[in-house]
Amino acid sequence: MDNFHFRFEAMGSGCEVVIGSNSKMEAQSIAGCAIEEVSRIERKYSRYRPESIVSRINAAAGHDWVECDDETLSLFQYADTLYESSAGLFDITAGVLRNAWNFGNAVVPDKEVLYTQCSLINWQSVERRGNSVRLPVAGMELDFGGFGKEYAADRAAALLYGKDVRHGYANLAGDIRVVGPKLDETPWLIGIQDPRHKSRTIASIPLFTGALATSGDYERYFEVDGNRYCHIIHPRSGYPVTYWRSVTVVAPLAITAGSYSTIAMLKEADGLAFLEDSGLGYLAVDRHGEMYYKNT
Repeated sequence: MDNFHFRFEAMGSGCEVVIGSNSKMEAQSIAGCAIEEVSRIERKYSRYRPESIVSRINAAAGHDWVECDDETLSLFQYADTLYESSAGLFDITAGVLRNAWNFGNAVVPDKEVLYTQCSLINWQSVERRGNSVRLPVAGMELDFGGFGKEYAADRAAALLYGKDVRHGYANLAGDIRVVGPKLDETPWLIGIQDPRHKSRTIASIPLFTGALATSGDYERYFEVDGNRYCHIIHPRSGYPVTYWRSVTVVAPLAITAGSYSTIAMLKEADGLAFLEDSGLGYLAVDRHGEMYYKNT
């Protein structure tokens, strides 16, 4: 048996499926199915795709109801859970803040602009009736970016497992769901990037199964007057978080790992207590470079 690596682009990022198999041809066929599943989820939920269900709901804000299927309704239920467990900080209507922040342009938006965008953030106000949903105010938006990539990693890994893959993983830009260990039954070693040095790692986390995801202030950001402004934005203040450089979480599912790492970033100083209460493994780096970790 050999490990076969299949690289592809999805959701604006480099991705990879790794499969342990006796046959490259068979592995290629299975990887193709997993890659198509990731593409399906991107087409269905990307806010950048005008035909996606998210774009259609957003376009109808303040006006029409939009009918949703069971998969989408289940993701809304997950959004409910995240909203409650984060005390309202993980809010999938907070994507409107991207209208104020452009990380390709180092400009801090005016407070009035942020106030206007923040006034549109309110997951609890989203109306649901049966299998239909409606955003009550024109300008409101849903954004599945906080867990879409991780959900896709889980779906891809589930597809691999369903096709009898027992060694390998799905890696969507560092959000990883492991199907099973290496061919020699040893764990995969997942390197954790130093949030201030792209070419360095600060740790390697062994995974036999389960998932790992990292949220950080180093992927999309700009600096003005010595201050770093990253893409993880607090939904109440409208300003990027500053307490943590990065938070990595290990969990059974990638969607859980990614959600909890983001919530910890949003909770700022209270993030460590949140991670401790979760019972999950983590590695967190604060703004001074101090590391905190817990193995599971």
